[in-house]
Amino acid sequence: MARKSLWIITILLSIISIFVGVIDINLFNLTSDDLQVLMISRLPRLISILVAGVGMSISGVIMQQISNNKFISPSTAATVDSAQLGVLMSMIIFTSASIFQKMMLAFIFSVAGTFIFMTILKKIKIKNVIFIPLVGIMFGNVIGSITSFFAYRFNLTQSMGALLQGSFSTILKGNYEILYLSIPLVIIAFSYVHKFTLAGMGEEMSVSLGLNYKRVTNLGVIIVALISSLVVITVGSLPFVGLVIPNIVSIWKGDNLKKNMPLVALLGASFVLVCDIISRIIIAPYEIPINLTIGVIGAVIFLYLIFRRNN
Repeated sequence: MARKSLWIITILLSIISIFVGVIDINLFNLTSDDLQVLMISRLPRLISILVAGVGMSISGVIMQQISNNKFISPSTAATVDSAQLGVLMSMIIFTSASIFQKMMLAFIFSVAGTFIFMTILKKIKIKNVIFIPLVGIMFGNVIGSITSFFAYRFNLTQSMGALLQGSFSTILKGNYEILYLSIPLVIIAFSYVHKFTLAGMGEEMSVSLGLNYKRVTNLGVIIVALISSLVVITVGSLPFVGLVIPNIVSIWKGDNLKKNMPLVALLGASFVLVCDIISRIIIAPYEIPINLTIGVIGAVIFLYLIFRRNN
């Protein structure tokens, strides 16, 4: 029942998203101009929102399982910050970096940053559920400072500022299709849901149950790093999506990961759709960067989760 309701909500929000914009579209009497706007701008934007929302939400679930911490996500494990540093390095190394070059370096840096964080996680003796993500945020800020330094040094501050400012307004036909690579990654994540559940029990317990713990956790990190890299180079930063959505579903439906994964995907897509619609209508005909809208709403939900955990 819950899944059916989320499907209906996601479909309704998708229809609303198509109609929201400076140019009004009449689906019952489409002109050639309306059709161009629909095919070149509105549909690509809708698809990118859905794929990014699903991808970042599933990435959050994977990170929380392999780290055994409810407050770990790509944005609190330095994955997104490392991907941004990788994009900057591609701009420095290659005079006019292609999307593929940006993706490859973003992926390499995000994998490296996430593995470093996981190593730090193993070294920390204090396993407090709040303390661990704070360490990840501090590590991410260090990487962000390095990114800012090199961006200033090579006169790329404006380019990086545009990248850090997540927005779907630049999504057009021909410049978002690389996001489709997230779809097979999400399918792989769904197929490994049972193994991620076992990995969440800890290394000793999962190994005793016959799981190759290192292989599964490494695969999880690679999936998260790839999805985060694809979203960063296409859309920009989408904070809190991978953090709050899995927690909301966990509070709502419990901790059965196999049943929760579809709900996380649908709720993540709906959440990003709502934030995008708000960003487009609040100061219409202008847009607020979606990372600002998600940041405000996500921060409120995150604070609620922390206080709820303490209580």
